[in-house]
Amino acid sequence: MESRTIRYGVTAFAALLLAFGGNASSQAQQPPHDPGVRGGDPGAGDTYTDLKDPSNPLNKLFVAGQAEFVKQDEVVADGLGPRMNLDSCGGCHAQPNVGGSSPRDNPQFAFFNAPPPRGVNHSTNKLPSFITDKGPTREARFKLFRYATTGPDGGVHDLFTIAGMEGAENCKIEQPDFEEQLRLNNVIFRIPTPVFGAGLIEQIPDTAILHNIDANLGQKKAMGIKKKLNFVISANTITGLPNKNGNDGTIARFGWKAQNKSLLIFSGEAYNVEMGISNELFQTEREEDPNCQFKPTPNDTTDPSHITETDPVKRLDILSDIEKFASFMRLLAPPVPSSDTPGGSTSIANGKTLFRSEKVGCFLCHTPTLHTVKFASPQLCEESAIPQLCDKDVNLFSDLALHHMGAKLDDGIAQGQAEHDEFRTAPLWGLGKRIFFLHDGRTDDLVKAIEEHRSPDTRSLRCRLLSFFGLPQLCGPDDGTIASEANAVVDKYNNLQDTEKQDLLNFLRSL
Repeated sequence: MESRTIRYGVTAFAALLLAFGGNASSQAQQPPHDPGVRGGDPGAGDTYTDLKDPSNPLNKLFVAGQAEFVKQDEVVADGLGPRMNLDSCGGCHAQPNVGGSSPRDNPQFAFFNAPPPRGVNHSTNKLPSFITDKGPTREARFKLFRYATTGPDGGVHDLFTIAGMEGAENCKIEQPDFEEQLRLNNVIFRIPTPVFGAGLIEQIPDTAILHNIDANLGQKKAMGIKKKLNFVISANTITGLPNKNGNDGTIARFGWKAQNKSLLIFSGEAYNVEMGISNELFQTEREEDPNCQFKPTPNDTTDPSHITETDPVKRLDILSDIEKFASFMRLLAPPVPSSDTPGGSTSIANGKTLFRSEKVGCFLCHTPTLHTVKFASPQLCEESAIPQLCDKDVNLFSDLALHHMGAKLDDGIAQGQAEHDEFRTAPLWGLGKRIFFLHDGRTDDLVKAIEEHRSPDTRSLRCRLLSFFGLPQLCGPDDGTIASEANAVVDKYNNLQDTEKQDLLNFLRSL
């Protein structure tokens, strides 16, 4: 009875403190929580400080690329479609600034509802149920071909068509039947990946990535973390060795599954897939109905007619759009972290220490820093095409490797060497300004995103036996998924004290 009286007395005293503006313990006030999107200056979306001089040719290239990146290709005469997800790159890559990820206000919803000439024809297009006004922006892929009966698909099925738009009245193509595919559980989503600091990522040598995944092998093995990269493979190329045959055997690093080798490939594919604009890398239209073609193929090319321009900005129009896109991303500076927001500098410093410690182990996959190419002679850096990318730390918080993420995140899509449940370690720089998390944007809560990293082994007994005998390739899509490689890390996070969890969350939101 005495102990109950004391306990109730302490509780009442804490309540009185709070009522009169006092401060009971932070744990009593609120459990660990996502501090939310960091406010203030975007901290990203511009070029490097020493490239901001308008007279610098690289600044002119950045500005030209940025203008093309945010430009809306509103009409069919621009080459838009015949199938597309949106009419600009900048619409999807907008949070917290141009080059980022999905904004809160969904540009796809606005595009559907825009008046002519921008916007689709409502008599021939329906708004998919998964596209809402408050986002996220989404790309839809089908796991299996057509009606889930004829094998793997994995491709992007664009949301809208140009059918019935001004100038395309005779185009009769139809949207995919998204509602039927949703009923068949055949649709997965992807949201845009941020491209801040992408030029630095592009310049990380393959050897640096290989060396990093070989580091801390004892710790990684003990925690179930494997090492795998998405190599560009052609025919029977041997991977993981010095580059002896063009791109064959080199490490791809862009995209949710690290499926793209370079920013130029990333740009060309996105232009073709997301906006339907064919180009010098992807020359085939995504819909080849002749009644839906209104610009020669490829729609976008190098234009030598601008070589005689005297204006240096107009002269850059000799470059194709995808070259401009790639240059913009290459020259886009990485995000600027905060040292004191949220939670204060002490909390962030504590969280940083936890992140980099064995007590949690986040750093084993989310490598804090890699380094760009370094030459024996500093002079070679000065002579490189973009000196700002040479011999630099890249604070991306990623090993750029592939990891099994378990049943919760398994999207059923294989790309390159990435299996259906494998994803590239997402770079965390800029996380403080992101609204939506994970490959499909399923949550805007950082705590929930961490929880989704944990999944048990769901493989069938048959598949486990096949794997035991070294034949995992014989497991089928219905045989389940191995445990997430992040399980041990999530368990360690869950075992932290509440104040430690909050420090770690504050650190992540400071990035």
